[in-house]
Amino acid sequence: MDHKITTHWKGGLTFESDNPSGKFVTMDTDVMGEERKGLSPKAMMLSSLAGCSAIDVILMLEKMKVEIDDLKIEVSGELTDEHPKYYHSVLVDYHFYGSDLNKKKCERAVNLSVEKYCGVMEMFRRFATINFNIHYHIVLTK
Repeated sequence: MDHKITTHWKGGLTFESDNPSGKFVTMDTDVMGEERKGLSPKAMMLSSLAGCSAIDVILMLEKMKVEIDDLKIEVSGELTDEHPKYYHSVLVDYHFYGSDLNKKKCERAVNLSVEKYCGVMEMFRRFATINFNIHYHIVLTK
């Protein structure tokens, strides 16, 4: 499958990029000290990693008939010191929230995403070391 996007300069260091779905995203940087209007391209890479894996995890949990109240994924990346700067190591923290979490199935869903299904994770593996943690947060119901 081929994807094609078009990125259009909006002035300064702000760009708008379309998406194969027809949606738009604004990108910029703080290099020139201007007001930020969007995400930096490198931060969007981390967001793409989280989004790809989150979709996998939610779809697998639904297939396993596992209910959770919420899922939050935090991704941090460490850049190289020299140009071109790229992420050489990435840490992905999966946070599951619920009153009766099935930890075994949540862990299975994460492992399947990390090891098999998340294409963005596989792309990152080509240039970065990836580690991940799973955190469970019990939500008490009243």
